[in-house]
Amino acid sequence: MERPAWAPRSIDISVPSVARIYDYYLGGSHNFEIDREAARRAMEFMPGLPKVMQANRAFMRRAVRFALDEGVTQFLDIGSGIPTFGNVHEVAQDARPGARVVYVDHDPVAVTHSQAVLADNDDADVVAADLRKPHEILESPPLRRLIDLNRPVALLLVAILHFVEDTDDPYTAVAALRDALAPGSLLILTHASYEGIPLPPERSEGAVDVYKGIRNPLIMRSREEIARFFEGYDMVEPGLVPMARWRPETAPEDEDPYAFSGYAGVGRTA
Repeated sequence: MERPAWAPRSIDISVPSVARIYDYYLGGSHNFEIDREAARRAMEFMPGLPKVMQANRAFMRRAVRFALDEGVTQFLDIGSGIPTFGNVHEVAQDARPGARVVYVDHDPVAVTHSQAVLADNDDADVVAADLRKPHEILESPPLRRLIDLNRPVALLLVAILHFVEDTDDPYTAVAALRDALAPGSLLILTHASYEGIPLPPERSEGAVDVYKGIRNPLIMRSREEIARFFEGYDMVEPGLVPMARWRPETAPEDEDPYAFSGYAGVGRTA
């Protein structure tokens, strides 16, 4: 298999990656045939997966604009993936030049590509780190350089927590991040769930099994389990809702049925 110039030497390009599969669903070019194969297998069960990812990104952009309207101009995006068009720094800095963004990912392709995209951007940087080790993120030089933890921060956990198993205690990691943030900070979150998927559960389970098969289990949590991540936050209206129903800019009834898969919400620390 030919290794493209953008692929770091350290990565095994014979193993699929969640970040590159997501990139493929969004129409990006930073993925390999092994990623596309896994994506197509999952889509045999859930043909609307690209729509789910697009709804995720559209929610993220609306939530970033909401944060800016609330006066929050610092963004910490954990599990940021491969930067595609309309990413956090583009949305934030277009609306508010000088807004600061730190991306965090543990996928080497995502980190390397983010470094290339952000090379000339003094107000954005990327950290190679893992959500499960929040202190490594909080103590990283890029975060210390760009983010003032004494001022409100928008913490983005978009389509990441469903890749963290209960045995890795995602609730403790999310609480540690919350405790490091100033009052008035925001949690912007999406999470996969069987609730809302316009398919019988056994079909959705087929797609989930594809992720298990590539050693990236997809943990489908209930609305109640997802709501627990917002402990210590006051929910912003309209609360924890299907992605397409969070402050939509177009009529939800015009949306693809898959845009209602999983949940999205924004919380604010008191």
